[in-house]
Amino acid sequence: MIHLEVWLSTLVPILVCMAALWILSLLLKNTAIVDIFWGLGFVLIFWLTYARSPLNQQPKTILLGLMVTIWGFRLAIHILYRNIGKAEDARYAQFRANNGVNWWWSSLFKVFVLQGFLIWIIAAPISIMQAYPSVIGPLAILGFLIWTLGFLFETIGDLQLVRFKSDPTNKGQLLTSGLWALTRHPNYFGDATQWWGFWIVSLTLGTWWTIFSPILITFLLLNFSGVPITEKMLNNKNPDYRHYVKTVPKFIPNLINISRRHK
Repeated sequence: MIHLEVWLSTLVPILVCMAALWILSLLLKNTAIVDIFWGLGFVLIFWLTYARSPLNQQPKTILLGLMVTIWGFRLAIHILYRNIGKAEDARYAQFRANNGVNWWWSSLFKVFVLQGFLIWIIAAPISIMQAYPSVIGPLAILGFLIWTLGFLFETIGDLQLVRFKSDPTNKGQLLTSGLWALTRHPNYFGDATQWWGFWIVSLTLGTWWTIFSPILITFLLLNFSGVPITEKMLNNKNPDYRHYVKTVPKFIPNLINISRRHK
């Protein structure tokens, strides 16, 4: 079927990009550069599909493309800014230490190829929908609103954390205000929410089955790549984190906390 062929055709380009990025990581001795490409990989897949689709002038397709592009570039710029002038991320530094001299080649498969496949799989709805006629209807509007909520949570949460860490007086302290008073991980909640928005916007009669995409990204953030790593790190470094865990939910924001903080 043509929609699957278009999706499959994006796998090789994304893996080629990952291989090139792997070579660059060896030269820089920094595996963490893969994180910068994460959002850009989805942007690449969308526009590669767009260039091949005969239905690429549909307003809903263009709307989804703008949403994916804004999300991907914002995330890449944020991670690039966060990593400039700093040592390799602690996660990858630990992987490097655990694998010893074999890390130079094992990182190709354990990091770059793996993430390339994940990008390709998760990108299914934003790629496959372009093979189907579609219009901007109530579902697309709902999806856009959900995406906007997620974008605000991720963006504002990241900005609040950057500003907090840039203040020397906050060294060793825990950010518990702003969106961080509603959920312990507003950035990860926002990221997952945006993918549910992408999927809802992309919905057609032939793409409903790609729901595995937002389910997978939510599962990964909650159980592997996002929340657990951050929780373990903060729990070990900051004694106040245990109290924070008891008063602020892990993922879904508790809006009641807003009124509590103003009493």
